[in-house]
Amino acid sequence: MSFFRHESAIVDQGAEIGDGSRVWHFVHVCAGARIGKRVSLGQNVFVGNRVSIGDDCKIQNNVSVYDNVTLEDGVFCGPSMVFTNVYNPRSFVERKDEYRDTLVRTGATLGANCTIVCGVTIGEYAFVAAGAVVNRDVRSYALVGGVPARQLGWMSRFGERLDLPLTGEASTCCPHTGDEYVLSGDEVRCQPN
Repeated sequence: MSFFRHESAIVDQGAEIGDGSRVWHFVHVCAGARIGKRVSLGQNVFVGNRVSIGDDCKIQNNVSVYDNVTLEDGVFCGPSMVFTNVYNPRSFVERKDEYRDTLVRTGATLGANCTIVCGVTIGEYAFVAAGAVVNRDVRSYALVGGVPARQLGWMSRFGERLDLPLTGEASTCCPHTGDEYVLSGDEVRCQPN
């Protein structure tokens, strides 16, 4: 075995887990899950069958990654954050054929106790504040918070707030990395140093 698995964890036969990953206490990984290298699954994490998790992701305690969720590389899922996969669930109505896809792009952070309503895309290096409820797509590098979540600003790859307006034409540099961030209209792009 090329990954660490705590003795209390359940990894169903058929699940793929990459080298250097860590599966901690009371985790359950279903048979169809695909998990990359150097991933950390904290205590009491559940990973569904139709889930893809990229390399270097950190999934903190008490997170359930349900079917039809895709996490690209380097995604951080804070403690007790929530994914959904049915938009209008009812106990008496079977809706497994109505799952909506959720995509979290490279480097994004999903803060503690936030909720990601199914069917959205979270852009690269976006930052969802703790407790936010996301019910629409989030732009790359955007900082969002509140219920429902709205854009509050922009974040660097380093995880610091950028001194940029929400829209317009502007640029700034990250003091930690020297990377330049260019705002054009309502989108930010990074020009690495």
